[in-house]
Amino acid sequence: MRLALVSLLVAAPLACAAPPRAAPVVARHAPSDTHGPSVVAGPISSADLLVGLGPAGLSALRYRHIGPFRGGRVKAATGVAGRPGLFYIGAVNGGVFRSDDYGRTWSPIFDAQDSASIGAIAVAPSSPDVVYVGSGEGMQRPDLSTGDGLYRSKDGGTTWKHLGLRDGQQIPQIVVDPKNPERLYIAVLGHPYGPNEERGLYRSKDGGETVQKVLGAGPDVGAADVVIDPSDPQTLLAALWESREAPWENGTFRGPGSGLYKSKDGGSTWRKITRGLPGEAEGLGRIGLTYAPSLPSRMYATVDARAKGGLYRSDDGGESWTRTTDDARVTDRGDDFAEVKVHPRDPDTIFTASIVTWKSTDGGKTFHAFRGAPGGDDYQKIWIDPARPETILLGSDQGAVVTVNGGRTFSSWYNQPTAQMFHVTADDAFPYRVCGGQQESGSACVSSRGNDGAITARDWHPAAFDEYGFGAPDPRDPDVVFGGRVSRWDRRTGQAQDVGPGTPASSDADYRVVRTVPVMFSPVEAGTLFHAANRLWKTRDGGQHWTAISPDLSRAEWSLPANVGVYAGTAAATPSRRGVIYALAPSPLDKDLLWAGTDDGLLHVTTDGGQHWRDVTPPVLTPWAKVAGLEASHVDRNCAWAAINTLRLDDPRPHVLRTRDGGATWQRVVDGLPAGANVNAIREDPARPGLLYLGTERAVFVSMDAGDSWASLRLNLPNTSVRDLIVKGDDLVLATHGRGFWILDDVAPLRQLSRASLSSPIGLFLPEIALRVRFSTNTDTPIPPDEPVGENPPDGAIVDYALHDAVTGVLTLSIRDDSGRVVRRFRNDDVHPAAADVGQIPSYWQRRAQTLGVTAGLHRFVWDLHEESPRVAERTFPMSAVPRDTPSEPRGPWVLPGRYTVELASGEGAHAESVTRALVVAMDPRVKTPLEGLRAQHALSRALCEALTRNTEASHALGKDTPAASALRKTARRLRELLGMVQQADLAPTPQVTAASKAVIAEEAALESRAK
Repeated sequence: MRLALVSLLVAAPLACAAPPRAAPVVARHAPSDTHGPSVVAGPISSADLLVGLGPAGLSALRYRHIGPFRGGRVKAATGVAGRPGLFYIGAVNGGVFRSDDYGRTWSPIFDAQDSASIGAIAVAPSSPDVVYVGSGEGMQRPDLSTGDGLYRSKDGGTTWKHLGLRDGQQIPQIVVDPKNPERLYIAVLGHPYGPNEERGLYRSKDGGETVQKVLGAGPDVGAADVVIDPSDPQTLLAALWESREAPWENGTFRGPGSGLYKSKDGGSTWRKITRGLPGEAEGLGRIGLTYAPSLPSRMYATVDARAKGGLYRSDDGGESWTRTTDDARVTDRGDDFAEVKVHPRDPDTIFTASIVTWKSTDGGKTFHAFRGAPGGDDYQKIWIDPARPETILLGSDQGAVVTVNGGRTFSSWYNQPTAQMFHVTADDAFPYRVCGGQQESGSACVSSRGNDGAITARDWHPAAFDEYGFGAPDPRDPDVVFGGRVSRWDRRTGQAQDVGPGTPASSDADYRVVRTVPVMFSPVEAGTLFHAANRLWKTRDGGQHWTAISPDLSRAEWSLPANVGVYAGTAAATPSRRGVIYALAPSPLDKDLLWAGTDDGLLHVTTDGGQHWRDVTPPVLTPWAKVAGLEASHVDRNCAWAAINTLRLDDPRPHVLRTRDGGATWQRVVDGLPAGANVNAIREDPARPGLLYLGTERAVFVSMDAGDSWASLRLNLPNTSVRDLIVKGDDLVLATHGRGFWILDDVAPLRQLSRASLSSPIGLFLPEIALRVRFSTNTDTPIPPDEPVGENPPDGAIVDYALHDAVTGVLTLSIRDDSGRVVRRFRNDDVHPAAADVGQIPSYWQRRAQTLGVTAGLHRFVWDLHEESPRVAERTFPMSAVPRDTPSEPRGPWVLPGRYTVELASGEGAHAESVTRALVVAMDPRVKTPLEGLRAQHALSRALCEALTRNTEASHALGKDTPAASALRKTARRLRELLGMVQQADLAPTPQVTAASKAVIAEEAALESRAK
């Protein structure tokens, strides 16, 4: 039996404080004068709660993507020979996308899989519907995400199967035998932060069902690349790479295991190739390989080897090599890009991927820039159509672009929903704007709602801080945004100024930062801005003057983590003071209470505004366990939570710590979190103490009991890295590192769900305040349907309800005004039609025809804040005659702002059971029309609707062929047009429209009277 779910705003679950106590819910809605079953609230676990919701769980709730549509890093990219215009790309933490129109539009095809970090994609040449995907970025860099092995699709990406190599974590390359789609080779780079056995080059003869390691050099050496000789599938070259990231940011280890190997028997045996190549003494690192398709004896390689690095060429099938140029630009950052490709018909025309894409037409001696900024930089992948070589696909840190004319023009990368955001904040404008830094592309502040029916490119703008930073909108002026290290940007002028405490003259001891460090305003002291480096800084005058309010809070000394392994004792592993404050949590209760966590594994707290700091690090927090997120309780000053990310310690397990005694002791609270859920951010809902949201590398989780237990809140969110999240008003807002910003609108059910002592058959949640915001329309030429846009929120009142058991009879939802009049009623056996306004791009809730759900579990219904629609005869006029804001079928009047009652009833007559809740409707805060004007609009709209209904009834009674019926129908058309004009905007009707409406209403009454 599922737990009974009822609908009263209940006492909150146990707060964080010990001993346990109930805590009040912060009201964010109307005072409740409603009635329903009484509830005895008590402790509730997240798991038990979701079991009580039934199989559907919380699926009635859904996230919406708001952008920005500005592509993130693409590490894997390929076209399909023989299928012009068809491409696949793998976005870092964004999954796999497919385009069949030369990159004009991209569709996600991998969102349901268990990894979104993509390092390799390969299409079988002899069977192009067979696609292999290797997960994990296949790079060595900070902020990377690991994968979980190999995938295969046999139907062009419609369905997928996970195959194996789960512990390989990073797969940078896959190649498939050109004649046999079942034979493939997989380069596995291995763990980025520790040794592991599942790394090296693997071969499969059965489509990846089983794999065999055919080349390796131990647990510290991975495979970075492999190529097949176009003239002989049994001949291969492969590159091994010994490289590992250090537990601290920008630390890298290298070793002697890197090298080039050749096999002439399909990978069964290998020999090392050294002739002409740099060796260990020259710092040999990553090698990227390619054959010349038209001359297989010709090969090119990018070689990372300090002074000896660069582009190398072989004219004997890879047996010996010579460096073709000493121009370091063409293979800059060879450990990062390692990509070279050859024109399919000309072995002397080659392309290399570097900070820009370079092209040579003389076999690698001289180069010119082929593609670079503006328009993207840091190129990762090149694919050239073998039949149409003027068609080239490029993958870069700014997404994927396609040229079909040899590089003269390219497709856009502003059409890919793969932005890698680091953090998220929101301003106090309406609609609120969501801000954060985007990897490789700078910053973005994106509106949570667009005025053109969707969130378009008009609704977001860069905010002038760098790609890694926090954004901090000024709570006193939402048009001013601070961010990065630190800049101040004014939206009105577009001007920005550096105002941070650090300057080029700052010493490392005074001011030390890494890629992303906190910048945030105090939640309780207006105008106080904090910026964290190795010390914590504070300003009260917008960055004109800064005060350091902490010493260096990082570790002065530390022992090497065990995962450093064989690199202990090397110069790169020499301990030094390099940590920073990575997470900051100012208390919402006390301006002087702040929690700080470092990326080298320390926790500190101050209770006097920074005059004194107390080290509250628990013993389980070892050096370089990164404190990725901190949250201070909204009701208990002694309570806080810490999200600890240990990927850099080669530990993917989740670590969430909670203190209830001001940091004296900490408990690990991870029950319900999967083993690989490395955590990034944690937040408490300010409206319900103990309701927590957790962002991990693959999903979102929720806790109803202060962290004692967790349940998935992924819902419809694609599998992606959730790097940060906030609660903004009634919404949960996410920053994902691969799919941009997402919003879960209205978390009222999570705030009110409770284990009930009574078994109520129906439950209705107390709705949040509903804003009367117009179902926004594009007032100009409609936006093309293939133009990428973010989704607007539901327009109207969100009504959430839960059913203990499926309803077999009638379920009714009624809305009454404060006089008791029913303004709208819905039944489960009728349909609330999808909106079809001219020129609109409806949100999800308006696109779908809504019905009241009757299955057991949680349901969400959106009332559009209109009264009952008038009864109308069949359409008798062309749509061109309808004003742009007029629905194809007229809707009833907009309801006035005020108090309403929502009633949910199951059954009819004496057997009916019902529950009611109060609902407040408020106006769009941007609308300044006096209430008298809105009342005039409402009264005239009602009068027109009533006239339309009477007209329809009279017309039907007369039949279609009488002159009187014809006159009534002509009058109906005028009534409908006037109704559209009256409801066109949130304004009082003009005198001329009022006069015309009254005249036509009177005319209709006269016609109706004569017809009787």
